[in-house]
Amino acid sequence: MNTFELSVIKDGISFNKDVLLDMLFIIEPAGVPLPKTVIAALAEWEFSEVISEGNVNVNALMSGRIKAEPVAPTQDSPALSSGIKRTLEDAERMRTLENSDQARLAAVQNVYDEYMDYIDHIYTHYATHKQIDYASLEETVRSLCVFIRENRTYVLRITPSDDTIKKNFIVTHSMRSTVLAIAIGLQLHMSLSKLVELGASCILHEIGMLRLPPQLYLSNKQLSPAERDEISKHPLIGFEIAKTLQFPVAVQFAIFEHHERENGTGYPRGLTGDKISLYAKIIAVVCSFESIIAPRQYKSERSTFAAMVEMLKNENRQYDETVIKALLYSISLFPIGTYVYLSNGETAQVVDVNPDNPKNPIVQLLGEKDADGSPKTLQTDDNDIKIIRPIDKQELEDVMKALTQRESGEAQTAQTGK
Repeated sequence: MNTFELSVIKDGISFNKDVLLDMLFIIEPAGVPLPKTVIAALAEWEFSEVISEGNVNVNALMSGRIKAEPVAPTQDSPALSSGIKRTLEDAERMRTLENSDQARLAAVQNVYDEYMDYIDHIYTHYATHKQIDYASLEETVRSLCVFIRENRTYVLRITPSDDTIKKNFIVTHSMRSTVLAIAIGLQLHMSLSKLVELGASCILHEIGMLRLPPQLYLSNKQLSPAERDEISKHPLIGFEIAKTLQFPVAVQFAIFEHHERENGTGYPRGLTGDKISLYAKIIAVVCSFESIIAPRQYKSERSTFAAMVEMLKNENRQYDETVIKALLYSISLFPIGTYVYLSNGETAQVVDVNPDNPKNPIVQLLGEKDADGSPKTLQTDDNDIKIIRPIDKQELEDVMKALTQRESGEAQTAQTGK
């Protein structure tokens, strides 16, 4: 593996092998030139080098005559929340909190909330001004991609409260869908530039809703056939908005096609299979997954495990199998954040995937710690430590109450002992 200083990489230079940030994160695939915006973003994130199994394309060297040139930093976008900038700096320090799981989770939650506020700003600003600053959105999504990559298992454990979801359904739906979409993109080894387009598309996939009567998408009752017909216009409206604002063509079509289905039963054009863009295929999967678990007054709440099982069934082959598999390997059969009963009598929370077998994720035992005080984790399997089933909300409340009482009792005993 060869290492290349960022300072000597010039705009437009390509490599004859994939360019990587590390062994998992592809910046650009072989032969694709590195744009100035990506080089500048890497510099802004304080990455000083990239790696590749190959080398700079000879033709590029001959035509470009590479010289060591410092990369100009990108200008701060006024629309990019200063809170995001501040909390992203905090995120860099999160990796020092390995022995403080709750502290790191709280820090990730703070950054997550800042991104939620940013998406809320995007939708509110469009509703009031009919404008979206795509350059600012790109910059923000780039930082979001890095944030998710560095803190994936913590980000996937975050669940907005039912009240938050009901109060601002479009924003929470867009945020949760975007996190899953980027996780899938990382699993598929997408380049950074494609991850940014995918993330921007997913954030904006419901923008067409803002041109419809709010009672349609904020309704707490099941929609009538006429209302469903009306709401099904939002992909076309979103496409027209993206086209008018001159967003990249790939983003326009991702918004337009996110309700298309592999078997041709989707809308607005009834496209099938390879006629649907990859971004739209990914958004279709994450949007459907997120909709299953989102609490609504007119439908029963479903667990992430139930949602994953439903997606894997892929009734009538609605969704792209490769994308569903990427979702499975991104979050596991018992999705990250799920609380479960184990065959050894313990209760635990799923905290990471097992890349070799998504049926057997890594779990963190509730109320148990290792000798150094860090949370105790176990690798589940099909024999000794097997997941029996997920824990429902009421059971979880009971388990947490019992743990609190136990910890309180232990603290009192320790005090008395002194």
